[in-house]
Amino acid sequence: MIELEGVPELIDPVMVAAFEGWNDAGDAASGAVAHLDREWKGEVFAALDAEDYYDFQVNRPTVWLDNGVRKITWPTTRLSVVRIGGAKPRDLVLVRGIEPSMRWRSFCNEILGFAHELGVEMVVILGALLGDTPHTRPVPVSGVTSDADLARTMDLEETKYEGPTGIVGILQEACTHAGVPAVSLWAAVPHYVSQPPNPKATLALLNRLEDLIDIRIPLGELPEDARAWQLGVDQLAAEDSEVAEYVQTLEEARDTADLPEASGDAIAREFERYLRRRDPSAGPAPEAGDGSYLRETSSGLTRPPKRKPDASGEDLQPPAVAPPEEDETPEPPEA
Repeated sequence: MIELEGVPELIDPVMVAAFEGWNDAGDAASGAVAHLDREWKGEVFAALDAEDYYDFQVNRPTVWLDNGVRKITWPTTRLSVVRIGGAKPRDLVLVRGIEPSMRWRSFCNEILGFAHELGVEMVVILGALLGDTPHTRPVPVSGVTSDADLARTMDLEETKYEGPTGIVGILQEACTHAGVPAVSLWAAVPHYVSQPPNPKATLALLNRLEDLIDIRIPLGELPEDARAWQLGVDQLAAEDSEVAEYVQTLEEARDTADLPEASGDAIAREFERYLRRRDPSAGPAPEAGDGSYLRETSSGLTRPPKRKPDASGEDLQPPAVAPPEEDETPEPPEA
């Protein structure tokens, strides 16, 4: 029995989850939940027992000093609550952790136990995969669900993927079987620059989350970080003619495929987001970030593959993920 003490009654709560590891290319998904937790000053109210779900030789604990006292931080999954103010306040239950090493069914049941006790109305799971997408174009984000009714009412894709999956897919199916509405949002990260962080993909996930649950998310320095990230990758690609040529090929393919996206629905979504940004409660424009993450990507470009990666993803850098097939959003195979 899960007992929650010190957690107030929540308003229209939505659970937003992300897990580091195999479903988190470029740390885009975990970075999105970390951003929400940071911007809204989330308060941790629960942590899963690390002994139950993690192999410490795979995800090692860390030792640190607190005023000269040695302490240990164990790899785990933590839950926090944030309240979104405004005319229509609501709460988010943020789940941020690491893909478990074992007992996935028990792990999902424990997460669902918290969702039930807190009255969560919907679960949104964020993920990121590697794909054939150019860094110079908007990051593709697909919204999928196993619920046919939810797919119709929220303009989502009903997943038809078959194959190996990760904790994102397992948790979504667990929600479906438990009768909890669940959606997965997947961002595609360029496989030739897969090193984390990827603030552009994180920003894309947050924008899609805004549209999905109709909230306004303070973005802080994230837009500036995304622009600086793209500029840094542009400069690295310009120094390698083979990579530059490959990026151009991806751009041409993407532009051709995206022509139908210049639709009324797409324009309406952008306009709605613009109106949210004009909210007077938004405060002053964010200052530019320091771009320190660029040090992480200074050697982040990888040579383009000699042939297009096939559905097995064998030509992609680990964590290898198959690129999405038409009208499908695949989930990464299990490690």
